[in-house]
Amino acid sequence: MFAVEVYAAVRDFVFIQGKSRREAARVFGLSRETIAKMCRFSLPPGYTRTKPAEKPKLGPLLPVIDAILEADRGAPVKQRHTAKRIFERLRDDHGFAGGYTVVKDYVRVGRARGRETFVPLAHPPGHAQVDFGEAIAVIGGVRQKIHFFCMDLPQSDACFVKAYPRETTEAFLDGHVSAFCFFDGVPLSILYDNTRIAVAKICGDGKRERTRAFTELVSHYLFRDRFGRPGKGNDKGKVEGLVKYARSNFMTPIPVVASFEALNARLAEQCRLRQGERAGRHAGTIGERLVADLAGLRDLPAVPLEPCEKRSGRVSSTALVRYRSNDYSVPTAYGFQDVMVKGFVDAVVILCRGAEIARHPRCYGEGVFVSNPLHYLALIETKPNALDQAAALQDWALPEVFQHLRHLLEARMGNRGKREFIQVLRLLEALPLEVVTFAVTEAITLGAIGFDAVKLIALARIERRPARLDLSAYPHLPRTTVRTTSAADYAVLLPEEAA
Repeated sequence: MFAVEVYAAVRDFVFIQGKSRREAARVFGLSRETIAKMCRFSLPPGYTRTKPAEKPKLGPLLPVIDAILEADRGAPVKQRHTAKRIFERLRDDHGFAGGYTVVKDYVRVGRARGRETFVPLAHPPGHAQVDFGEAIAVIGGVRQKIHFFCMDLPQSDACFVKAYPRETTEAFLDGHVSAFCFFDGVPLSILYDNTRIAVAKICGDGKRERTRAFTELVSHYLFRDRFGRPGKGNDKGKVEGLVKYARSNFMTPIPVVASFEALNARLAEQCRLRQGERAGRHAGTIGERLVADLAGLRDLPAVPLEPCEKRSGRVSSTALVRYRSNDYSVPTAYGFQDVMVKGFVDAVVILCRGAEIARHPRCYGEGVFVSNPLHYLALIETKPNALDQAAALQDWALPEVFQHLRHLLEARMGNRGKREFIQVLRLLEALPLEVVTFAVTEAITLGAIGFDAVKLIALARIERRPARLDLSAYPHLPRTTVRTTSAADYAVLLPEEAA
């Protein structure tokens, strides 16, 4: 199996550089069948991420040391950190297990650096920068922190902003897919900071190990990824400025909306309106300069990338799959089986052997039990005593007529009535709630208290025909007697004089 990077290189060689597949096979030393497969797929089918190498001890803490040194610039000289004090803070506050010498050497070099100067940059059309920002909003009456994705086209200052509950892998991917759709094209290159969503590790030679999700994104859309220096926001100053602009203009005053969908519709409209404004020293509007950017973008692929995080999992004995600290239910028939979990921004989809077996709304809490009552009805039918204590059914908001039917069934049949009620509930596995509700109501009205009657009425409703009930199952109903007609019966139709 070849790495995703090989797929990306081959696809770039064929689709972007315009080389033939025969030449690609020769250059990369692969068979033409393999080259053809790489042209069909943007990532290896069944690709699994390899285990990343161990990280250096000090590497993850370099931003902490830089932050301390930066804060010291505004502190009194006599109250600035010594190298020994920085080492102690790393050891006590961050669990640093390395030695003092490596910290002392880094601090000495950091303090020796002079004040940084900057070079004005030119931004050619068709390139982009990406970052996330944070703000406060009131969503559905709840005041909460939101994270918003920003894409800036530096040449024109055109922007795209979209808000999410969390800064996660799926939000990162969905932001790109939405931005590409908004601009109707793919930038030639995109500049990032060293976010862990995209960068698994920064190597000593300046190279970066990309995450699997980010590599899939690059391979699918074939743009060139670029990264700024760690801790240097000025490397992507345009999008840093956009984050501040969006917070102070698009989200001030604090947005009060019914949902994230409503907020994102508002943000998209504000991005379009901004195209009529002028930015910086440019004489033309953002929209006028955007024409050159759009001309430089690549065409979108025929099928967009599926913006989700993929994780493998296993179904528990209670038909639950854990994803990001929450438990999601699946049909009990899939107990103890291996599954694939796809985490989208607004949904969690669970697949088994490539087939979707469950779909739930995304939950951003912790330790939450997210269930579909229909997943447990087949098992409850074999264990009817669990009906009243099944956790998945506790908050099931069914119409009141269902509970009325249950009382009638149990009054008529005893324990067998509970089983028949569970069978009625199982009709919801195949039929819409409104159809089953109508059938239950009609059965109660007719006095036909039983699962078979509800099922027949529901099917008749679907097929738009009169229901034909077997009245032998309902001896308490009044019967209609139809006898053979005789000639004498017609006498009642004659006038009395004629009789």
